[in-house]
Amino acid sequence: MSLQTEFNFELPMGYVDKEGNLHKKGTMRLATAIDEITILSDMRVQTNEAYIVIVLLARVITSLGTLSSVNTNVIENLFTADLNYLEEFYRQINENGTTHREFTCPHCNQPFEVDLSTLGGE
Repeated sequence: MSLQTEFNFELPMGYVDKEGNLHKKGTMRLATAIDEITILSDMRVQTNEAYIVIVLLARVITSLGTLSSVNTNVIENLFTADLNYLEEFYRQINENGTTHREFTCPHCNQPFEVDLSTLGGE
C-alpha cells in the first residue's frame, strides 16, 4: 500500500494572473513538520499571525494552472472563496489523508460522502 502525498483540486473561482489568464486546477502536497515550523520564523507571520495561512499554502501548493510557481503573491491575490476552499482542503488532506469527507443530510439524517477535490469545479 502506498501513501498518497499529492492531491488535485479545482478552485471555485480561480486565480487570474497579470495577463488575465484563469488558473483553476492545481495540486497540493501533504504538509511536513518543517513546513509548519519554518513559517513561524517568517517575518510576515511574526508581524501578522493571520498571514500564516498565506505562507503555508504557498509552501504546499505545488502547481496551479500553467503558473511556473506558486508563491505568497499568488495566494495573496486569490479570491476569498478560493482561499477558504484551500484552507478547508489543506485541513482535510492533512488531518485525514484523503479528499473525501462524510456529511449527514439535514433532512433524512443519512450519511453521504463528498470528494472535496471536485467541489470547486463547474
